[in-house]
Amino acid sequence: MRTFTAYVEWDPETKLYVGIVPDIAGAHTQGATLDELQKNLKEVLELCLEEYKGSTEDLPRFVGLQQIEVTV
Repeated sequence: MRTFTAYVEWDPETKLYVGIVPDIAGAHTQGATLDELQKNLKEVLELCLEEYKGSTEDLPRFVGLQQIEVTV
């Protein structure tokens, strides 16, 4: 078993939570609630990992987030 980190945003236009797992190409989904989003993320992760032929140890690992301040 491996734990993945998801980046979660609120989209005010669609009024949905959007989740992205940066470690896995194609692992992104949405949900009306955070519980629904978590269920959908788990499902999409399982589907992506079924298609992945290598070892999960070879996948990139989420390190963290950085905030960068710029003048606009």
